[in-house]
Amino acid sequence: MRRNKPKYLFIGLGTMGYSMSGHLSKDRNIDLYVFNRTKRVTKKWLKKYIGLELKLQNTKIKFDGIITCLKDDLSIVEVLIKNNFIELLKPNAFVIDHSTTSLHLIENISSNKKFILNNISFFDAPVSGGEVGAINGTLSIMYGGPNKRISIIESIMQSYSNKITKIGPSGHGQLTKMVNQLCIAGLLQGLSEGVALGKLSNLNMTKVLEALSGGAAQSWQMDNRFKSMVDGKFDFGFAVDLMIKDLKIALNESSSNDLDLSISKNVLKRYEKLSEKKMGNLDTSSLIKLFNV
Repeated sequence: MRRNKPKYLFIGLGTMGYSMSGHLSKDRNIDLYVFNRTKRVTKKWLKKYIGLELKLQNTKIKFDGIITCLKDDLSIVEVLIKNNFIELLKPNAFVIDHSTTSLHLIENISSNKKFILNNISFFDAPVSGGEVGAINGTLSIMYGGPNKRISIIESIMQSYSNKITKIGPSGHGQLTKMVNQLCIAGLLQGLSEGVALGKLSNLNMTKVLEALSGGAAQSWQMDNRFKSMVDGKFDFGFAVDLMIKDLKIALNESSSNDLDLSISKNVLKRYEKLSEKKMGNLDTSSLIKLFNV
């Protein structure tokens, strides 16, 4: 007897979700539906990948799982709760959220009556690796959630990642992403200062990168952003405005633990300056633009 394929819904075809869902669509053992508020993007996705568009009027479809990759807390609440996408889940289904959100959101969703009554499992699974990682299917995923359905959700995430780590219970994925963003912010500020000094000193920056690579200063940011910073190219990658949102979440959590993070606070102010100058859509490495070099 032929077994029905599990049905999954991927919500959010933005910078990250577009490619992530594209990788997942290659799994012939599932039926994948996609939903995006901008229909133009959905049409483009359907021309490139194999899948189906979820039309809001078709509420008879029930899903084994929903994967979300959205902008912020408000977007998640709007989609899952206010727009009743939760009603599309079968009992004992799951939600994998790849957005970067606050702990408050996770607490609200996990305690939602419909989640509890239908035994819906929620996994907070933010990602790291940027747009390039999403395109190449090489994202790093840190996630939190219950100790059940692990093999199923990890098989989904393996479609677009090369490193998956279960950190702990619900919320621990987002806490780890906060640590990640704080580390990146400090690194990028230091890298900006170093590149600024090198350029103002008329150094051969190609030779500088060659000399520093493999040493104590080496990092992913140096390997992937040093040259583009030198060349003044920032129209790609992770947007300044999204980093502002992430840093505010991390600093708010740090404050609740009486932790004063002066460097991260300073970097946040610098990102806010860029956003005020209408550069909020540039890559986070655009910090160097504040040095005018």
